[in-house]
Amino acid sequence: MDTLLIIIHTMASLALILIVLLQKGKGADMGAAFGGATQTLFGGSGGGSFMGKLTTAAAVVFMLTSLSLSYFTMGPDTRSVMETVPVEEQAPPPGPAIPDARPVMPMNDQN
Repeated sequence: MDTLLIIIHTMASLALILIVLLQKGKGADMGAAFGGATQTLFGGSGGGSFMGKLTTAAAVVFMLTSLSLSYFTMGPDTRSVMETVPVEEQAPPPGPAIPDARPVMPMNDQN
């Protein structure tokens, strides 16, 4: 199970890297405005939505496999590092004693 998730996770990460590198930048059309030819892989306008959907799908698969791997890695045998640290009892610091608390009388009840 873990091996299959690792394989899918690796494939999704590589696909995500390649898909992002294949996409053109926001300023790529600026050269075409000044007489340069556009070089599109999937057509003039249809490529953007296809590549966007492909990027979203690869990102979702990557996130799901990341969450699954972290969930399955955490098992019931996971313990805290702090369980082996001894606990030391500390005495309260020396200082003046706190006086006993007495109720405060309201101003109109005092005669």
